[in-house]
Amino acid sequence: MSRSVGFLLFLVLTVGGGLAIGYITLPGEWYAGLVKPSFNPPNWIFPPVWTILYVLIAVAGWRVWDRDLTSAQQFWWAQLVLNFLWSPVFFGFQQMGVGLLVIVLLLISIIGFIRVAWEPERPAALMFIPYLVWVAFATLLNVSLYLLNPVS
Repeated sequence: MSRSVGFLLFLVLTVGGGLAIGYITLPGEWYAGLVKPSFNPPNWIFPPVWTILYVLIAVAGWRVWDRDLTSAQQFWWAQLVLNFLWSPVFFGFQQMGVGLLVIVLLLISIIGFIRVAWEPERPAALMFIPYLVWVAFATLLNVSLYLLNPVS
């Protein structure tokens, strides 16, 4: 497969998949009715932030694929699966506790990717830093929502 086709496939899979899952699992009435922490951002901020992050995730994934960095690729695929799983678990099934488990595992896989990609492919590792910061913030939101909205 040519490099440009590979790059395009990574973009389509990551950006397209992420946006599709986001659209399918829109927060809805359940989320609107939750008690939210004071630092909860407005809903309009999520689509542009995730679009930018998905582009960075795709480019980083393509870079480690293009260089055939097996360990980094494994962490990249793990984070993508966990990323795509979180919204259906949290919004679709309304399982904040299970969502918290998924997002913590996502955070660990992001850190793992940065760690194994740092030496051989530093640009890809650096592309994951904004993602790490955002998911750390999202983890704090998930914890806060879980604590503020006890399951009856």
